[in-house]
Amino acid sequence: MRILIVGAGGREHALAWKCAASAHVDEVIVAPGNAGTALEARVRNADVAAMDIPGLVALARAERIDLTIIGPEAPLVAGVVDAFAAAGLKCFGPRAAAAQLEGSKAFSKQFLERHRIPTARHRCFTRATFDARYVKEHRTPIVVKADGLAAGKGVIIAASADEALAAAAAMFGGEFGTAGNEIVIEEFLPGEEASFIVMADGEHALALASSQDHKRRDDGDRGPNTGGMGAYSPAPLVSAAVHARIMREVIEPALRGLAAQGMPYCGFLYAGLMIAPDGTPNVVEFNCRLGDPEAQPLLMRMQSDLTLLCAAALAGRLHDAEVKWDPRAALGVVMAAAGYPGSVRSGDAIDGLDAAALLPGKVFHGATRVDADEKRIVTSGGRVLCAVGMGESVRAAQSQAYALVRQIRWQGAQYRRDIGHLAVARENTAAR
Repeated sequence: MRILIVGAGGREHALAWKCAASAHVDEVIVAPGNAGTALEARVRNADVAAMDIPGLVALARAERIDLTIIGPEAPLVAGVVDAFAAAGLKCFGPRAAAAQLEGSKAFSKQFLERHRIPTARHRCFTRATFDARYVKEHRTPIVVKADGLAAGKGVIIAASADEALAAAAAMFGGEFGTAGNEIVIEEFLPGEEASFIVMADGEHALALASSQDHKRRDDGDRGPNTGGMGAYSPAPLVSAAVHARIMREVIEPALRGLAAQGMPYCGFLYAGLMIAPDGTPNVVEFNCRLGDPEAQPLLMRMQSDLTLLCAAALAGRLHDAEVKWDPRAALGVVMAAAGYPGSVRSGDAIDGLDAAALLPGKVFHGATRVDADEKRIVTSGGRVLCAVGMGESVRAAQSQAYALVRQIRWQGAQYRRDIGHLAVARENTAAR
């Protein structure tokens, strides 16, 4: 098989690495890829942007691609799968209509209400319909979300009504471009977050291993929201009973509802959940692709052939498939550029990658490129690398991941020092 991976981040590096390990795969092409994908065996980059949908179709035809896997959300929302289907090309991901689950938080909230899937109470507003009294009448903290795609940054957890009103004004004022033309204001849910990702074939769902990410930039889950500063798998929070509830109360009704609305869902479906103290899974968000950074530890643990699972999904045969996992835990630490999630500087030389490569674990590249003049790998955006360790416990995986991180440096590099802290605390309690 010849595989095309669309995207340029850490998730796409992990997808390319995983697909290249398949005995059924001859070559993996990544469009556009990064410095890490360029270094992988049986992988090469193609200079086609993830949003250049005609260019991607032409690339798949020219390279005789058997299967394309879409990494990021923006091309899915823009209809890349529809374009591939029209060209008779196999592409794993939801069509544009179903991808609205991520592309519009207002659409997603209305969908959740319609199909009685548990979520936070909320209201949607445009600038013309915004009612400040709604904010002032609700207890804080309160959550303000930009409706459209904002690279995981369009969510503000406001500690006061004034902070919520300022966030709404900033979104309406263009802080996130057109993504803030409509906003969602919702209650803050107590509990603990979990990432629950399945593969879907339009009717059936195959659950992947549980995971948990860390959205806040700073230690102790403080600071601004980001696209994700680290993740680990499995998530001890998701017990067998909680897993069953998520499938029964969230995933299965979502797939039935989408099919009933004429938009059967095929692809990765990611439910970002807040698990209440009583085990109730409330949907915080739906994403229409693998998470980043959840993909990195998940794919490190996956022992099954991802390409065969994707093929089974496209054939509507996921009910016959199973996925096997390494029983060890995996944990990834994101190393970001200074200033992230705001304005960041690019072009800083990254040192220590060769030393890290000699240690156990794996460093996946995100925002990196090769400086042709200096012949060095340099930063090219916000989330630069994700260092993944594995171990018999989350604590052991955490130790291995941070050993990798300590080898790597560039000017202004920042990362959290407590990824996995909730799981480690659980392990410590269980050991007493």
